[in-house]
This record gives sequence, C-alpha cells and structure tokens, in this order.
Amino acid sequence: MVLKIVRYNDPVLRTRGAPVTTFDAALAQLVGDMVETMHEAAGIGLAAQQIGRSLQLCVIDLSAAQRDFDWMLDGAVPPLELIMPMALVNPEIRTPYPDEATIYEEGCLSFPGITGDVVRPDLIEVSYQDEHGTHHVMKCDGLLGRCIQHEVDHLNGVLYIDRMTKKVRQSIDAEIKELAKETRAAAAPPPPETP
Repeated sequence: MVLKIVRYNDPVLRTRGAPVTTFDAALAQLVGDMVETMHEAAGIGLAAQQIGRSLQLCVIDLSAAQRDFDWMLDGAVPPLELIMPMALVNPEIRTPYPDEATIYEEGCLSFPGITGDVVRPDLIEVSYQDEHGTHHVMKCDGLLGRCIQHEVDHLNGVLYIDRMTKKVRQSIDAEIKELAKETRAAAAPPPPETP
C-alpha cells in the first residue's frame, strides 16, 4: 500500500525514532509498504519519519542506480539484486575515515524538487538488523554510503539541509520557506462554514 509522504516542517521529521523491538508480520508489512511508497515516488531511500512514524527504520533500493559504489555485506559481496531493496532496522553508522569526504547534490522525498550540495564521508560501516531481526554489517561507499547516511540522519531527526554549508542553504532558503508554508497550510483545520 502506498503511504503518504510527510513534507518538510512536519514535526515528525525532527523526531528521533524509537528502537524497533518487535520483528513480526506488522513490521514486514510496514517495510513492504515503505518500499512500495519509495518506488511510487521514484526515490532511492525512505525513512519511517517520512511516512509519519517515529521509528529506527528505513528502506533503500539502488538496484536501478548506476553502480558507482562498492559494498561488502557480512564479509561477502553478494549481487546487488539479492540485497535490494533492503530494510535497515536500528542502524548505527561508523565512519572509519571521516576526513575522506565527498560533495554530492542531494534531494529528499520530503523536500520535492529541492536539491543542494552536501558533504559527507565517502566510506562507511553500518551495523543494523533486517526486518526479520537478523544482525548485519555492511561496508560501502559512493551513492550507497551516502544514501544510508541520509536515511539514518532522518531516523535521528537530522535533515540534509542541516548538513549544507551556509552558502548552499541560503541559495535554497526561499524554496524551503515556501514548502514550510504549504505544509502548515495543509495541516491547518479547514475554516468553519458560514451559514
């Protein structure tokens, strides 16, 4: 089922997600719905906060992306098609080489049409559970590493605009303010009908 994607200025996007402790059919259904929602929106990642849920859960699918990244999952290099789409539950990122950073233009499904350059470490290691509760460790770089960092930031209430330089952030400030205004207007109760 395709879910509604929350847009910028909704308070849930600034909320740190609660750890997932129950791995059941309801979680598997939520993961499936999130993947379907991400695909419907033509995205490559989606965090629980973006569908209004404050959980440590995100989904990623780079199976259609250009393979300009490397990965190792649990000490092996399985074909990408076998691991995508993937769910990351309770993820924790370690950046072994934080000084080796790259600049990349990022967008976000909660900020439709708004992009900007973000500097992030290139190589990461992420430990997480899948939707069945099985623990994994992935080392990756490039777009996959960046996508995981972007989504895990969401799980901690951090947005990609927070990672932009002041100059980049100012260049998109008008668009962000307009989006915030639209979000407030959509959330406001309708005015009472006059007789």
